[in-house]
Amino acid sequence: MACSVADSGFLVLASKKGPVHSTRIGQIASSGTCCLKWESLPQISSKQKGCLIYSRKKNVIQAVAVPIAPAPLDSAEERNRLSEKYGFRQIGEPLPDNVTMRDITESLPKKVFEIDDGKALKSVLISVTSYTLGLFMIAKAPWYLLPLAWAWTGTAVTGFFVIGHDCAHKSFSKNKLLEDIVGTLAFLPLIYPYEPWRFKHDRHHAKTNMLHEDTAWQPVWKEEFDSVPALRKAIILGYGPIRPWMSVAHWWLCHFNLSKFRPNEIDRVKISLGCVFAFMAIGWPLIIWKTGIIGWIKFWLMPWLGYHFWMSTFTMVHHTAPHIPFKTSDEWNAAQAQLNGTVHCDYPSWIEVLCHDINVHIPHHISPRIPSYNLRAAHQSLQENWGKYLNEASWNWRLMKTILTVCHVYDKERNYVPFDEIVPEEAKPITFLKKVMPDYA
Repeated sequence: MACSVADSGFLVLASKKGPVHSTRIGQIASSGTCCLKWESLPQISSKQKGCLIYSRKKNVIQAVAVPIAPAPLDSAEERNRLSEKYGFRQIGEPLPDNVTMRDITESLPKKVFEIDDGKALKSVLISVTSYTLGLFMIAKAPWYLLPLAWAWTGTAVTGFFVIGHDCAHKSFSKNKLLEDIVGTLAFLPLIYPYEPWRFKHDRHHAKTNMLHEDTAWQPVWKEEFDSVPALRKAIILGYGPIRPWMSVAHWWLCHFNLSKFRPNEIDRVKISLGCVFAFMAIGWPLIIWKTGIIGWIKFWLMPWLGYHFWMSTFTMVHHTAPHIPFKTSDEWNAAQAQLNGTVHCDYPSWIEVLCHDINVHIPHHISPRIPSYNLRAAHQSLQENWGKYLNEASWNWRLMKTILTVCHVYDKERNYVPFDEIVPEEAKPITFLKKVMPDYA
């Protein structure tokens, strides 16, 4: 007995002699098993009865439904439909297998790789000025305006991270020692250890959207999800409502444990950890001495959480969407992962200025050596030469809703399966998000 799905949308049960009976796919149970009551079948001849396997006691037959893969992205009509559904401006065509990273990199103008110390200094001045202004706003704002002051200051301090990010990629200054010093100092207000982050982030670029290997957002594994029922609620919350702050967990789990680094990295990791602990030992007591615990919360903790909102959100939006696959190492293609698997997203202008265009992310994944102040010129070149392959969006509610409520558990055929399909009774936070989050694009 075989089971297949016909073009007409019917599930067909067949034997070697041909089809026996069909039923609409809608009658298939969620378990993937189709149960047909014997009494509901049409009368058939005794020869045909020999083709059916059934239980005389239960009078049912069973057939396993074949899962249907999502429609391919080769169709412009399908890409347009998914763009509207997911909150994208454009979903790119699949990049041909024969295109290499070298092909894409060599299409970029050489000027986008040029380091300009004057522009680098300008980015530092923007971040220092905007962060100082943010602290002044926190100090002077009445309580009801503090959320706005925290939002500004958290965004401004994210600019420090982007400066350190450029230093880690050796795209900030021609002086490499200066890069390491500036990078370490830029990360200190975030109590982020510079060298540990640099080592982990290099792996993210080398293995973008590779299963098991990418150090950014990995899908949840079904086997792991099923094996730890006690942690399911925490996983559902982490990939759902609190996902915009889950970089806090990544910061803590991945950057302070020496066992996670290679022997030749340990010395530099220890130096960075020493700088961070020194900042905490000196800076935090000073803040508390001058302003009290409430002042520490107002001036440091809340802007720090604002930074982690952007850290999580930028990373999610850059690489997470229902149509963007994670692939195993034997299937992974570097050019497809970096060009097709990275998203360009436009944000309000003030965010892009304070965060030094980190949202212009596709060229950064084509070559991390492109300085942040040249990313827009590089993206324009990519649009001219590879525009039809790019994923582009403007930050909107539907885009975030899609990520938070759909992109959960890894599935080879569908890319992601949402929690509420797997454990609907436990996925109430996801159901809640679907109800309360706006669907504007």
